[in-house]
Amino acid sequence: MSTSGDSFLARLLRRSARIEPNEMPAVIAAFVLFFAVFAGYFAVRPVRETVGTILGRERVEDLFVVTWIVSIAVVMLYATLVARIRRAILLPTIYGAVALLLATIGLVLKINPANTTVAAIFYVTISVLNLFIVSVFWSFLLEIFSKEQTKRLFGVIAVGGTAGALVGPVLTDLLVGRIGNPGVLFMGAVLFVIAIGCQRALIHQGTLFAATTAASTDDRPVGSANPFAGLMLVLKSPYLLGIAVFMLLLSSVTTFLYMEQLDIVKKSFTDPELRTQVFSRIDYIVQSLTIAFQFFLTGRIAQRFGVVTLLTVVPLLMVAGFLGLAASGTFMVLAMTMVLRRVGEYAFIRPGREMLYSVVDTETKYKAKSFNDVPVYRGGDALAAQVQGLLKDGGVHSSTIAVLGAGLAALWAITGWRLGRKVK
Repeated sequence: MSTSGDSFLARLLRRSARIEPNEMPAVIAAFVLFFAVFAGYFAVRPVRETVGTILGRERVEDLFVVTWIVSIAVVMLYATLVARIRRAILLPTIYGAVALLLATIGLVLKINPANTTVAAIFYVTISVLNLFIVSVFWSFLLEIFSKEQTKRLFGVIAVGGTAGALVGPVLTDLLVGRIGNPGVLFMGAVLFVIAIGCQRALIHQGTLFAATTAASTDDRPVGSANPFAGLMLVLKSPYLLGIAVFMLLLSSVTTFLYMEQLDIVKKSFTDPELRTQVFSRIDYIVQSLTIAFQFFLTGRIAQRFGVVTLLTVVPLLMVAGFLGLAASGTFMVLAMTMVLRRVGEYAFIRPGREMLYSVVDTETKYKAKSFNDVPVYRGGDALAAQVQGLLKDGGVHSSTIAVLGAGLAALWAITGWRLGRKVK
């Protein structure tokens, strides 16, 4: 993997952000790693969505609770491992474990496609891992780059993830008809194997980069091996609790829209592979829009207007989207709201929320951040899914649920505004 400052990628990145020559190798390494991770995840994500439509809304509501419980266990295990194992070994091992898991599930489903138990395990596993592996990625980057650099560079690094998120579903759309859903899982496994090499390159570049800057990439284990360390750090800090509330509201708004999506796609398309193609096309439409925003706007908005803008624009748009759903309830309004939310999350919310951790210490970046990113987020999913299920079972109209969603989005915007003001 070339990290030359004169490469085509370097010239392209330099057009979208102010990158110093000594920063370029680390930026390129981070960019390519994020591409590989997101290409792998987004290649298999449409399969997860198809599995959700097969299992049905009621079972998915229960799986959200299971996902939350598993996410707590995973983060507790991670908190223990990160305190005992050097990150140069631990981080690539995580990607290797994901690759092995995808290959194993793909093999089982190839032998028995009707195995709903394994399908449910796959659904839960991917729902946990998609947040966890991204959280690990950003935690490491927060060690490499200073607070000032995060504002300049995180936007363009995020483009690598978006490019991967575009390529992954395109590959799935083109190939699922020939290789089937199990074949897509094998493809995802290969991409995560590639990510291992990219991670090693990033660790190497991070070490070289830290030697010429004020950044620090101390590779020693972090803090104590207490599995509850992340939880304790969050509970002791009003700032981290504020981020936890932000994540709860983000996931709740997302889940309200997601549950509607499951019902609509299940009614509209009967063939599982066709559903996978539909979800693939939605994904790469979203990512095509996102990459333009990230490449040309995210970094500039963060530098000029600050983190507050990144964290509040999308929630305010969601208020309007939910009110539109309450008024009309059409698929077109739902689709537009979903696209706005996802594009906004990838282009603004995700880089913005990572910048919130630029003012905390290394242990917090790994343990408290992973706790907020995974079990807190998935706890919001579980709570929102159960509440929405109870409301529907109780005969509450979809328009009323949409108004509730608008209220949650408004609280989300207020929380983002208050947090963003603390990161200058």
